Amino acid sequence: MIGEDLNIPRLIILVGLLIGLSLLLKAWLDRIRIPPLVGWLVLGFLVQILGRKYGFLDGGSEEILGFLAKLGIITLLFKVGLESKLVGLVRQLGKAVPIWVGSVVIAGLAGYFTSRYFLGLDEIPSLVIGIAMTATSVGVPIKTWEDTDNLDTKEGQVLLDAAEMDDISGVILMAFLFSVLPVLHSGGADSIAALLGKTSLLFIVKIAAFGALCFLFARYLEKPVTTYIRKLESGPDPMLTVASIGFIIAAVAAMLGFSVAIGAFFAGLAFSRDPEAVKLDISFNSIYELFTPFFFIGIGLVARVDNVGAVMGIGLILFVAAVVGKLLGTGLPALTSTGVPVATLLGISMIPRAEITMIIMERGMALGDWAVTQKIFSGMVIVSALTCILAPIVIRLQLRKLQLNKEGET
Repeated sequence: MIGEDLNIPRLIILVGLLIGLSLLLKAWLDRIRIPPLVGWLVLGFLVQILGRKYGFLDGGSEEILGFLAKLGIITLLFKVGLESKLVGLVRQLGKAVPIWVGSVVIAGLAGYFTSRYFLGLDEIPSLVIGIAMTATSVGVPIKTWEDTDNLDTKEGQVLLDAAEMDDISGVILMAFLFSVLPVLHSGGADSIAALLGKTSLLFIVKIAAFGALCFLFARYLEKPVTTYIRKLESGPDPMLTVASIGFIIAAVAAMLGFSVAIGAFFAGLAFSRDPEAVKLDISFNSIYELFTPFFFIGIGLVARVDNVGAVMGIGLILFVAAVVGKLLGTGLPALTSTGVPVATLLGISMIPRAEITMIIMERGMALGDWAVTQKIFSGMVIVSALTCILAPIVIRLQLRKLQLNKEGET
């Protein structure tokens, strides 16, 4: 029985405090223009330290908080998919494609080679870090561009498209990576190529089948379902029902051998094609604000800094790779269509790493030390915090200096 292993009143107090503090932190940090996820990471880390000192975090409590973190992943990726507007994105790729390709390839290689040859990590951890480095935290730079009234410029739209494609490719690369990692870990050079080929083919078939099901749902069922729900229910209820469908799709994805994150993302994409469904997004914000902090709090709970010097060293080296990878990967392709100042600004805007990057690292650590150690994971937490704090400051300064207008002229 759960009551035998868990102090329910104490857990309820803890969850209540975390909800309240996460919302207060968001309000405080928004005022000083620091992404709230940084505060949530620190909050989780403080709870970990205090829990270890005073013993209020036991196995049962950590299990419940871990479950809430999973709900946070689902709501986070569902919203990312919902806001991706895939149909519109395909129609206006234009200048964003070269920037997206350069951003993903160069940032991924920077993460891999830095891990492999500067930090001396094994092949698998280096691959995990490389894939994690490809994704951009789209919400961090976009908020800064929006706050300064620059998102409607030509450069702002290019950034938005490229960052959204970064997220989409990051989720797909994550799914592929974790389908082949067990094969890579098993070794056996004689058969590894055949196993990799078989696993890759199986992954392609499964992701194509799952994607096709989501497409068919989006094409033929989504509109009738949301229309019926909207007629039947009132207030915020329609979006809550839509969210429940997203949770179910996420669970189905996990049953198929992907993850709840992949399923939630595809569910969001399925609803994103219908403008009427996206209008319901405002009602979803309450669920998002409730559960998303628990994902980042969960990261803080499991991040360890027993060896502060080593963790900081790893974090700072990977931070340099994160900055250089996106600056070069985004800036160089952008130079073909714009000047150095704007290309640099776009590169800086792609530097923040948060949601998808840390989901990849969290999944890697769940596999064991052969994929991601506690020390590497904690180092990437530092990367996430630094990139999300520093990049918006520099972006804001650059935007003031460039003074873009609605036609994209400087």
